[in-house]
Amino acid sequence: MAEAKEIWSAPITPRTGNSVMGTPIVSSPPISCPPSQLHSPSLTRSPLLQSENGDAPNPKNKTPKTPRTPRMSLTPRFITPLGSPMRKALRLTKLDPQDAWLPITESRNGNKYYAAFHTLCSGIGIQALVLPVAFTILGWTWGIISLTIGFIWQLYTLWLLVHLHESVENGIRYSRYLQLCFATFGEKLGRLVALFPILYLSAGTCTTLIIIGGSTARTFYQVVCGDSCTAKPMTTVEWYLVFTCGAVVLSQLPNLNSIAGISLIGAVTAVGYCTSIWVASVAQGALPGVNYNPVKGENSVENAFSVLNALGIIAFAFRGHNLILEIQATMPSSEKHPSHVPMWKGVKVSYTIIAACIFPLAIGGYWAYGQLIPANGGMLTALYQFHSHDVSRFVLGLTSFFVVVNGLCSFQIYGMPAFDDMESQYTKRMKKPCPWWLRSIFRVLFGFICFFIGVAIPFLSSLAGLIGGVALPVTLAYPCFMWLKIKKPKKYSVMWYLNWFLGTFGIGLSAILIAGSIYVIIDTGVNVSFFDPQ
Repeated sequence: MAEAKEIWSAPITPRTGNSVMGTPIVSSPPISCPPSQLHSPSLTRSPLLQSENGDAPNPKNKTPKTPRTPRMSLTPRFITPLGSPMRKALRLTKLDPQDAWLPITESRNGNKYYAAFHTLCSGIGIQALVLPVAFTILGWTWGIISLTIGFIWQLYTLWLLVHLHESVENGIRYSRYLQLCFATFGEKLGRLVALFPILYLSAGTCTTLIIIGGSTARTFYQVVCGDSCTAKPMTTVEWYLVFTCGAVVLSQLPNLNSIAGISLIGAVTAVGYCTSIWVASVAQGALPGVNYNPVKGENSVENAFSVLNALGIIAFAFRGHNLILEIQATMPSSEKHPSHVPMWKGVKVSYTIIAACIFPLAIGGYWAYGQLIPANGGMLTALYQFHSHDVSRFVLGLTSFFVVVNGLCSFQIYGMPAFDDMESQYTKRMKKPCPWWLRSIFRVLFGFICFFIGVAIPFLSSLAGLIGGVALPVTLAYPCFMWLKIKKPKKYSVMWYLNWFLGTFGIGLSAILIAGSIYVIIDTGVNVSFFDPQ
């Protein structure tokens, strides 16, 4: 087998010597073929075959064409119908020219670590600090049950979104939540049911971060400066402005992949302040005279609406679903290596850490403060109100610093869909990428619009129950309908029943939560102070 084989041309040339008729025969030297050409369908047409003198064969003396050998496929013919739908996945990584110009899809070199950083930074935040407030209405048993069901439910819809990002049947990657809404509900209905919640979860969250971040920055200054500080303190609006300027500077990073380091810092600081707050509160013990009996209203109607408002607060604690598709869009995808595999790995790690933060925070906070926990601010306000002299200034200052840094980092990832939308309006009209100076103007403009809203409506962060009800379908309901529309599970199967039930129940629950939250706001009142942040 190791010997070189010789391939003889056909027809066979007579050899020299005496034939049967006695005529001389002229011999022809054998033509050897390089090993790479041994399996060539037609050696006579190969340019590697040379004549005896080493020159290329004369093109005038062409060998008659032979029938072309049929192309052999490595896939058996009977498997082709099964494999053909998967071949559509090869188109998943093809970028629309406009997508290559936008900040979400500009870079597609993400990985499972980037996914974990972004998901953790967007999935946990200051809204988790008000979870013990919901426990004051629901009590121990129903508070823990509601929190557990909410966590499992939102984790399931998160799994749906991760697997809906790539449509093998259509060969499409849904890189934005709103795109998937349009594919499910149609463009008109999609805008009607999803545009406002998604807009709030982007711009509204950034506004809330300015309010909380600016107020906490003022607290950090007071803790560090101490009672003996003689410097003139800045006003709350000035602190809002300082926070906004820092957020706008960080927002100049070009795309979602470029802020992976920012998201890592945001994730670390979020875990840091959640852990430090509940550990410091539990270490000081339960407050004297603490009571764990659920708060009761004057009548059954008031009790029912209070429970609904508490459920809205729990729903408000789970956020980030509107960013999952955008985060996954930063990853490469192919038939053999679909993006949902590393994305789901990153999600599992991040939500394990999230669960390790929010459950001790809710349970430990309610144990430490009970009914005394402030409704506005939750655990952070309670720590300063009840333990400002018991806990060291270092712990208080570090906690405040973590909250401010996390707010700056979260602003970047929640503002990215708004940046993407503004730049897409330019690229659609001009048919070219957005220049760097216009991109900077867009982001500065967005930051200061959020600043203006924060100054005009400084009580926005106290509407947790209402906001949770408005945003609940994005997290818990719409992904179920998207799965039914895109994946088309078998009728009357388990997935069909489950998604119809969860989707319908989520829409109904959202409507009830909004009504209950509005009733509670009207009944108990909110400290409304337009253009007067305290």
